[in-house]
Amino acid sequence: MFKKDISPGSKSKVKSSVQRSLRTQLTTTYPLLAPHIDEIVPKKEQLDAMKIPDRVTLYLIGSTPLFYQHMTDLLLPHLRLVHRFPTCFPSIRIDRGAIRFVLSGATLMAPGLTSAGGRLPTGNSEETRKYGETAVEGEGFYGGRELEPGEPVVVCAEGKVEACAVGLLSMGTKEVKEKGKGPVVEDAHYLGDGLWKLALGD
Repeated sequence: MFKKDISPGSKSKVKSSVQRSLRTQLTTTYPLLAPHIDEIVPKKEQLDAMKIPDRVTLYLIGSTPLFYQHMTDLLLPHLRLVHRFPTCFPSIRIDRGAIRFVLSGATLMAPGLTSAGGRLPTGNSEETRKYGETAVEGEGFYGGRELEPGEPVVVCAEGKVEACAVGLLSMGTKEVKEKGKGPVVEDAHYLGDGLWKLALGD
């Protein structure tokens, strides 16, 4: 979605009523963000909305990008927010071989997740944390419950501490395990893309 460089668009102040609604949407979509919501979107701070290409709105405070939304779709976290709160989002892990493809904007395919270096939710919702156990250092975080098509997901990478992409699942994680092939995440926001490199000076 953001393969090309993006120029900053016009910024507008978000009304306080809309800001409250966005806070609610965020904590509903990502329950583990709830304890941090006052730090992410402080009630007294002015949230701004910036229009960027392809009918996407980027929400930010000052020059700090927080999340973005395509039209009226789900709010998706900017990777800078994911890196601040890495355990607060449902996640999957790709193997080393898939990293360069994801970082070039390619669709994430099932084999990169089902190989030895990949990691998918176990389907056991009783595991610690809502989205799974705390990972070993350097392994990223991955989920306990199975994730459904259309759900937001953070893509971690084998051997890397920080997440490398975020997007919506086009196939549920249970189906990924069963089929072992096909596209899993398309049009992701990834490290080094236009959204990541967007200059947001005050």
